[in-house]
Amino acid sequence: MPTLLDIEAEARGCVRCPLSEGRTQVVFGVGNPNADLMFVGEAPGQQEDLKGEPFVGRAGKLLDQLVMEEMGLSRESFYIGNTVCCRPPGNRDPKPEEIEACRPWLDAKLELVDPKVIVTLGNFATKLLLNTTQGITKVRGQTYEYGKATLVPTFHPSAALQGGGGDVISKMRADLVRAKKVLASC
Repeated sequence: MPTLLDIEAEARGCVRCPLSEGRTQVVFGVGNPNADLMFVGEAPGQQEDLKGEPFVGRAGKLLDQLVMEEMGLSRESFYIGNTVCCRPPGNRDPKPEEIEACRPWLDAKLELVDPKVIVTLGNFATKLLLNTTQGITKVRGQTYEYGKATLVPTFHPSAALQGGGGDVISKMRADLVRAKKVLASC
């Protein structure tokens, strides 16, 4: 059976969609490959594309802070990736066909990490994994079964940075506490 490193090495040469043409590098995912907790975001931004690591910009710093404060976990304790591994031009939303082209990489990460709790960050990851058209504001605040795992949807940290402010942050905190409680019961 291939390892996470094997899958990542294969993904680095991916040309399944046009996003591959504009990337600096594939942003596969990072963290503990045996983590009980996995975060799934949307797509790499400029900083992530340059560094090759998800959530290293302002949104990532906010996420790290909230996870530490609410769950007591540092980045080495969990795994984090995105629905797509290449940066969309101008940080636009990923297109459905780009998400679909990248889905096998996400599925492989989910299977190999085999987390007990998955926290989706924002609309794209939440809609994809819950197979729903409902937005994050409708589905957050609850937990959902996802295979053997429990899925906890929350806002993308960029929503707090783009004007959502304290209200979004307080809801994210509540969702992270919810995820912590689920982890504790596993």
